[in-house]
Amino acid sequence: MIGQQQNNWDNTKDEIKEILIKKAKLKSMITYTELVNEIKNNTLNLQPHDVRLFTLLGEISENEVESGRGMISVIVVHKHGDQQPGKGFFELADKLGRDTSDILECWVKEFKKVFDYWSSI
Repeated sequence: MIGQQQNNWDNTKDEIKEILIKKAKLKSMITYTELVNEIKNNTLNLQPHDVRLFTLLGEISENEVESGRGMISVIVVHKHGDQQPGKGFFELADKLGRDTSDILECWVKEFKKVFDYWSSI
């Protein structure tokens, strides 16, 4: 059973990454709700405020940073209010060495890095 759970996790992570890449190529944002709704094979039954969704987004962004492409989860934003990524994004940004003293500036820099990379291919 654990092997199947890992497969579901990995497959969902791959699908989320593909959704984010499509959005980044279009220089577009996506809300947490829209992201969950776009997952075709949601075997994990993720919800917009699900800790597992945030963990998946973190894993994807960490892998993207390791590959030199920026934190792609920067484009996943709140539907209401500030329409920015959640606080977990900024916590991860700090952990990855980004300057988070001004979260708006951090967000814009990361946004530009991700869009510049993905919209050029």
